[in-house]
Amino acid sequence: MFFPGLFASTRADGISAAPAQNFTQWVSSIGGRQTSAGTMVNTKTALAVSAVRACVTLLAESLAQLPCELYRRDENGGRTRATDHPVYDLIHSAPNRKDTSFEYYEQAQGCLGLEGNHYALIERDGAGYPIELIPVHPKKVQVLKGTDGMPYYRLTDLGETLPMHMVHHIKYFSLDGYVGLSPIDTNADAIGLALATEQHAGAVFQRGATMSGVIERPQGSTPIADQAAIDRLLSKFAERHAGLRNMFSVALLQEGMTYRQLAMDNEKAQLLESRNFGVNEVCRLYKIPPHMIQQLDKATFSNIEHMGLQFVIYTLLAWVKRHEAAMMRDLLLPAERKNHYIEFNVSGLLRGDQKSRYEAYAIGRNWGWLSVNDIRRLENMPPIPGGDRYLTPLNMVDSAQMQQSFEATPEQMKDIEEILCRT
Repeated sequence: MFFPGLFASTRADGISAAPAQNFTQWVSSIGGRQTSAGTMVNTKTALAVSAVRACVTLLAESLAQLPCELYRRDENGGRTRATDHPVYDLIHSAPNRKDTSFEYYEQAQGCLGLEGNHYALIERDGAGYPIELIPVHPKKVQVLKGTDGMPYYRLTDLGETLPMHMVHHIKYFSLDGYVGLSPIDTNADAIGLALATEQHAGAVFQRGATMSGVIERPQGSTPIADQAAIDRLLSKFAERHAGLRNMFSVALLQEGMTYRQLAMDNEKAQLLESRNFGVNEVCRLYKIPPHMIQQLDKATFSNIEHMGLQFVIYTLLAWVKRHEAAMMRDLLLPAERKNHYIEFNVSGLLRGDQKSRYEAYAIGRNWGWLSVNDIRRLENMPPIPGGDRYLTPLNMVDSAQMQQSFEATPEQMKDIEEILCRT
């Protein structure tokens, strides 16, 4: 069980105190921000923007579905899964007793996408190996910079201050190296504008006086003074000509009245464009191709697969490397980092379509750098007997050997000279 009281010293008066260390400054803070659009942007309000939620959950779910493995390098330059290592089960299947590996990594990446930081308390056994990772909400942790230059973590709810080796910390892009910058805080105006646009659109439908058409009377005609008569006229007109059943019905207007249909005005047309612009701004913030959050305006069959590969290579891989590097630093002992490493398997996301994948396998097989079992392993198929053989193209030889094979021996040179002399 995790006991937070074990991680800090206690004064004589019973009040928990920080470890024997002076802190030069606080380097993290908590709170939202009022944007220039007049909206308050924090984690809760930002998630109300559908584009923000879609981008954050896309990154979280994409990373959480990748298998996380601990590998050990062997003497031949290969690698094997270190299933016997205490950290293997921790990162592969059960980070703690409450969460599955998918839930843990989804929450970790979600906190990174919203707050810019992920924190988890590390419980270790007697040998120093981590046996449990307990996530903590980023807003309940404050980071302090110690006089030794190392980060310390203040748990605001418990009043405890923990050293670095007791906290697993993954941070987003940082300016000071201690705390990651929150995309919500650094780009609050862009998100606030998208939020204000959504609120304005809702207000248009809630309180807007939008009419489909008007009935006009001739100029100079006697006004109808009785409002009840006007209401009866309009309700009778709507009863006869509104709805699906009355489509294309013929109306007869008296007293010189005419019906004029109204079209959408430019202001409302710009509102639709502004909403699309807000979606693109959020996608730019998280480097997400718009089609991956169902914004399909500019997606085509020719570029959608390429944009999917761009998402994996230029967006997801950066987050994956952050997780891998932080886990190797916090979960592996210093002596183990030379021969062990942690890796998320992203090969499944880079496969492409079946035809292109099989053509790539054929090239690797014919040129001799892929065996049958290598290909079957990439396709998650079991190996077969004799499948570890590699082919060698017979029509390809070393150029040095070719030059050597064309060099004539002294006897051959003598025969060539005799033939030339006869001619």
